[in-house]
Amino acid sequence: MQFLIARLFQAAIVMLCVAFIGFLVFQYIGDPVLALVGQETTVAERDALRESLGLNDPIIVQYFRYVANAIQGDFGISYSFNREVSEMIADRLPATIELVLLSGVLSLLLAVPAGIYTGIKRKGGIAQTIMALSVIGVSVPSFLLGILLILVYSVWLNWLPSFGRGDVASVLGFETSLFTLDGLRHALMPAAVLCLFQLGVILRLIRAEMLEVLRTDYIRFAWARGLPARHVYLGHALKNTLVPVVTAIGLQLSSLFAFSIITERVFQWPGMGSLLLHAIGQSDIPLLAAYLIFVGLIFTISNLLVDAIYVLIDPRIRHGAR
Repeated sequence: MQFLIARLFQAAIVMLCVAFIGFLVFQYIGDPVLALVGQETTVAERDALRESLGLNDPIIVQYFRYVANAIQGDFGISYSFNREVSEMIADRLPATIELVLLSGVLSLLLAVPAGIYTGIKRKGGIAQTIMALSVIGVSVPSFLLGILLILVYSVWLNWLPSFGRGDVASVLGFETSLFTLDGLRHALMPAAVLCLFQLGVILRLIRAEMLEVLRTDYIRFAWARGLPARHVYLGHALKNTLVPVVTAIGLQLSSLFAFSIITERVFQWPGMGSLLLHAIGQSDIPLLAAYLIFVGLIFTISNLLVDAIYVLIDPRIRHGAR
């Protein structure tokens, strides 16, 4: 418990630092008053608006006000859409989450067994082929891979739609495309593009850890005891590779939110990535600052979950924390 409390305290400090960076972006890149008023506005009216917005207050007061508003989900008004930034994020976030979840599940379902197999049968032809394909998955840029998939499966074969989110269904009050056939057909190609990079990284890490663990003395002792291969590989070897693998999986799945920007653009997926590109093109500072805080929150939460899993899978961490 002390271990997790310490991690929560560290996470709070990290989020305060991220919020400070977002505050600096909001405060010093562009003038929010000029973005909110027209050219015909007088200097006196601009000064009155600046005073009403609290922009004349000391910096430290503005920062803590910004943090308090961010905790309540208030990130200001979008300059280009003239809407609440929190409302726009709420509209776009479900599409990005479902794309990230689908690609993360696909990468784990493929990477874990493939990594175990290539670690056990490292000199086999199938294992060598899998490793070669993993290198291609890591090396090929996501936008190029997306265009190739569209060319093959949408233009030549006409199997999958090339853009959009498709039909959505309401599940527990949330609209998602993962529970409709048309939505899954739309999500399959962008999820595959996001999956391939993560798949290569996680697969190679699992393989490397398996190769390292299989050389240890306790694995030789397990073989000497006559344990079945299934128990040796899954019960002993895989279990002792989980700590670094869980770390990599947590970071990789978090980075999917960053990698999704180009993928969403290629497939015209209506998520956070396309919203960020619009904010950059229009210099929409409130949107940029909110996206920065959102990504920092995603990485912080994923690291907390990874730390919690550490305590469960590695008794040394639990006893050391005590």
